Amino acid sequence: MEYGENRSGAEQRQFTITDLKHQAAEYYRANEVPQRLEEVLNAMFYQRPEDFYGHLANYFSELSKPPVICTLFGKRVLDGIGRPTLEVEVSCRVRNCVKRICSSIISSHTEILENASPEAVDADEKERDESVNIAIEWINESLHEMLRGLLPTDQHNVDGLLGEYFAKKAEEDKERREAEKEKEKESQEAEFPISSSTTAPSGKKKSNKPGKKVSLPEKPVLPAEPTEPVVMGSMAIGCISLAVAKTAATLRDMPLYLHVALLKHNQELPKELAMPLPMTTVLSCGKSSPGKLNLMKEVMLIPPSWLTIKQGIERCVDIQKQMIKLLGQMANVPSSMGESKKSSSRDAAKKALTKGKYEVVLGTHKSPDEMLDVYVDLLNKFPSIIALIDPLRKEDSQQWTSLCNTLGSKCYLIAEDSCRNLSKLLEEQNTPKCSGLIIKYTNEAKISDLLEMTRRLDGRKHISILGSPDGESSDDSLVDLAVGLGTRFIKLGGLSRGERVTKYNRLLAIEEELGKNGRLVEGDEHEFVDFTEEEEEVEEEELDYTDFAVRTEHPAM
Repeated sequence: MEYGENRSGAEQRQFTITDLKHQAAEYYRANEVPQRLEEVLNAMFYQRPEDFYGHLANYFSELSKPPVICTLFGKRVLDGIGRPTLEVEVSCRVRNCVKRICSSIISSHTEILENASPEAVDADEKERDESVNIAIEWINESLHEMLRGLLPTDQHNVDGLLGEYFAKKAEEDKERREAEKEKEKESQEAEFPISSSTTAPSGKKKSNKPGKKVSLPEKPVLPAEPTEPVVMGSMAIGCISLAVAKTAATLRDMPLYLHVALLKHNQELPKELAMPLPMTTVLSCGKSSPGKLNLMKEVMLIPPSWLTIKQGIERCVDIQKQMIKLLGQMANVPSSMGESKKSSSRDAAKKALTKGKYEVVLGTHKSPDEMLDVYVDLLNKFPSIIALIDPLRKEDSQQWTSLCNTLGSKCYLIAEDSCRNLSKLLEEQNTPKCSGLIIKYTNEAKISDLLEMTRRLDGRKHISILGSPDGESSDDSLVDLAVGLGTRFIKLGGLSRGERVTKYNRLLAIEEELGKNGRLVEGDEHEFVDFTEEEEEVEEEELDYTDFAVRTEHPAM
């Protein structure tokens, strides 16, 4: 009896082992393992690679499943001026292992004027802290779960989901603000009830005395458009979108600028890429700087297009040194050159609005119509000026049009303040009348938004400029984005502060890399827009849409 039981057990084990062998063979056959092994071993016999197992590893890694997003982690870091901002780390599942791929940092969500009141500064710091905290909460909870398992190379899908998520949050934020406004209104009405009895005007008009000068009514001034409120936490959207793009580039073993170029050109890499010309700030003007020049905010150098980036930056450095020596003779000169100051004056702003004029120099005011002559004279006197940034308030649309028709064929007329909200600009399908736009990658802006906007501007023969926002960090992705998107210029500020110099160094490195690979193309000469001809084309097609640059300052913008 015992012998029979042992025999039965042995047969069962034999059956089990045989069955497992059959299952294993079927499993490997279904995954084409024998076929793949035969292919690689036959090839290796003739190739005789020096690293035998390294060759096998590379061969089979190409057959592995594409990496997918595994975790997103948001955390608080400091920006270039010590304020809190957001960093996002991306980890992917790569060949059954979770690996941290890269991270991105996005700038702070708002811009505060340099000479703002202490109360405004405190309120901004409090809102900034809360916005970073909300962004971290979005990332580490909702967005982490929403994007898990997605391909980082599918930027369109990722950005679509991010856009839908933000739209819901923006609607919630709008409802919250309206409720707070209504509550505040009710509180004010309860505290200061409106009196039912009002004093009627007498109807008597005071007559002017003989010989007294009669003041003519001033031309009404269009009020500044209300600032679009920033949704707190929105920086999570832009930071994730950028981090995903960087992750895809890393996994594809290519620099970010090439990955972005592929995205823009539908995965067809251009044979040659042009470098964006840097706009380098060498002088900051305005209310808080020495002298009486109030209208001008920044003076920037733009190297000639026929110079390399390296030569252009070296020339800017030399000019900057000479300017430091000259200005060093003045009293109370700031110790650092190239600091892009967001200077303004509330009292001056009120004066300018009341009078409907721009304060060109201290005590000298010009109307919007008179400003046209100011800029014409400026370009006649200094023909090296090839760009004016925000020469007028965006509310002075009629004068903007006149300025474009008058000077558009002589220099670039760039809009910056009117396109702060990239998402809104894309939704409106309406580009301000100008030669080009300065685009800043902040808040809820996504990589897909940059791609769409630059394509739109390219189609209309307008230039695009990628600008560095306030509170920038040491993340040099902005330079890669500018090269990959094919922007005409990149506005990085002055050649000072580590986070800016890092970007200039990245610009030099990309130029050197493109040169070695034979992909660097020489920049085109400047082509300005003749708006009179463009208007004729618009009517037909029904469209809606060393040199110097000068950025002007008008607080109402």
